[in-house]
Amino acid sequence: MALSPRLEFRQSQTLTLTPQLMQSIRLLQLSHLELSAFVDAELLRNPLLEREEGGPDEVEPAEPVERGVELSAYEDTVAQGERIKDADQIADGYDTSVDNVFPDSGPGELGVHRGPDRNGSFESGEAPDLDQFVAARPLLSEHLEAQANMLLRVPADRLIAQHLIDGLNEAGYLTIELDSVADLLGAELADVEAVLEVLQGCEPAGIFARSVGECLSIQLRERDRLDPMMARLIDNLGLLAEHNMAGLLKAVGCDREDLADMLGELRLLDPKPGLAFDSSPIDAVVPDVFVRPGPDGGWVVELNSDVLPRVLVNRSYYATVTKKTRDAAEKTFLSDCLATANWLTKSLDQRAQTITKVAAEIVRQQDGFLVHGISHLKPMTLKMVAEAIDMHESTVSRVTASKYMATPRGLYEMKYFFTTAIASADGSADHSAEAVRHRIRQLIDAEPANDILSDDTIAEVLRKEQGIDVARRTVAKYREGMNIPSSVIRRRQKKELASIA
Repeated sequence: MALSPRLEFRQSQTLTLTPQLMQSIRLLQLSHLELSAFVDAELLRNPLLEREEGGPDEVEPAEPVERGVELSAYEDTVAQGERIKDADQIADGYDTSVDNVFPDSGPGELGVHRGPDRNGSFESGEAPDLDQFVAARPLLSEHLEAQANMLLRVPADRLIAQHLIDGLNEAGYLTIELDSVADLLGAELADVEAVLEVLQGCEPAGIFARSVGECLSIQLRERDRLDPMMARLIDNLGLLAEHNMAGLLKAVGCDREDLADMLGELRLLDPKPGLAFDSSPIDAVVPDVFVRPGPDGGWVVELNSDVLPRVLVNRSYYATVTKKTRDAAEKTFLSDCLATANWLTKSLDQRAQTITKVAAEIVRQQDGFLVHGISHLKPMTLKMVAEAIDMHESTVSRVTASKYMATPRGLYEMKYFFTTAIASADGSADHSAEAVRHRIRQLIDAEPANDILSDDTIAEVLRKEQGIDVARRTVAKYREGMNIPSSVIRRRQKKELASIA
């Protein structure tokens, strides 16, 4: 057959991801904090967008859906109420009257929020935000720099101290080698070691240690309790971690009573002294979806209106400005802003509906968990949920990322309900891996001190009593994942507890 060029017409369908479509997909996997930050940026960028004032009272009542699950009707977006966070001076001994703070201004000219009156009520009707009165914890680096400046007089020693402070991790341990500090600064290793010895006397006790043993030794030395016997105990912390009390008694050279006293002293020490100065904010987990029992025996699934931003498109402002605009570039800018605003409101609406739809299907499939607990958690995959609600697996994966569900059983991440299946030994329904982990923990917690269950025994008990076909290596993997020690270590622990009792 001769080869020759030719023209052909072919018809095919392709999906092109536009920038707005890609942005809509990205919105699905954003947490409520990330979504709020994104919407705030759009409000600053787009003059046609504005935040709608409103509250949770405007949410429409729930309406029932199929399969016994009730689903609240979605309100496109929900406003987040803004609170005034200004506060008066509250320091004792200061005169906070307006005349003394601003002698030339009258009360009517100032937005000053006065404190509570004698009845405990506030003039504005709302108490000030308590977060404004919480004292900030000092940074570990600042705390140590202040002490180093007082302890060290030579500028070269202060420079070494600064590099050592920069080499601390959040727990207060020194993570850099002294040789590298000496080479970097061109200093003698003996000088770096001398500065380190001074810094190890700073507060909190145990700071600048390079190991757990050194951290505990510094704190014991501070308490004048680092005797030779205690030093030998510190040198054999490995035996203590293994609960090898017989080997520990032999290595330390003491009796059980002395060992119990020394272990009591160790429990009073702080192995991570730097964490007391951790200034990173801790954000409370806020649920995206609420699940509560319905009046007809089903479940009501509704979005958390407090975490959903509510935005509106100001079309009247667009119409007013468009009439007065003559420049083509300005008209193009306004048109782009209108299109972006319409897209954002539509995307937020679609995102909320998708989250609610996926959450309702999760509740439907995990009804046994909500009623009876973790032992009835069913194995569930992204594909099972996606097929039930006619969506793609990737969409379900994005929706459940960084989303939390408040249920009568507690607050859970949506990803928690997706577990692998473990086959049943009797041919019945499969078991959830999370339920198997829970059962393993129950068996270990209930084991007597004179009959510690090995991994083989646990696998046999699960197979015979629960009908769960699980291998020994799977039991070992789940046990290690729950930070449960092996049967040898558990036997030592329980024997030690029995001897103490």
